Amino acid sequence: MPEEKVRIWIARGFRTVEDVVYTGLGLLLAVTSIGLLAIGFIAVINSLLSGTLTDDVVLLLDRILLVLLIVEIMYTVQVSFREHALVPEPFLLIGLIAVTRRVLVLTAELPRWIQDGELFRNALIELAVLTAMIIVLVAAIMLLRRKGVD
Repeated sequence: MPEEKVRIWIARGFRTVEDVVYTGLGLLLAVTSIGLLAIGFIAVINSLLSGTLTDDVVLLLDRILLVLLIVEIMYTVQVSFREHALVPEPFLLIGLIAVTRRVLVLTAELPRWIQDGELFRNALIELAVLTAMIIVLVAAIMLLRRKGVD
């Protein structure tokens, strides 16, 4: 019986440490996302004022998707904190956002790389791999939702 009490005490200690770490991660992510959001607003305003919005759209989209990615990571930390368990779907969504972000940036940069054959070929290979990752991540999310796993 004393062994059982020690195990419970140790488990509570680990749970407290886990809560402190998740809280710290959540705060860091919140500050980072708010900072990136402010920088994004400033960048959009500067682009509008200088008349370069169409030239800067890829960079702006990249920043917006980065903020979305960080918010999704923050949500995942929140779920892990609340449930004290790793839930797979938020991680898959983070992966999907990250891959989509890379695809958008890569396809926007592709026309500049047409002259360099090897760079262009490598970009197309990366695009093919990213496309396959999107298909796998979407399939995994659909399977999880079909089975009712949150």
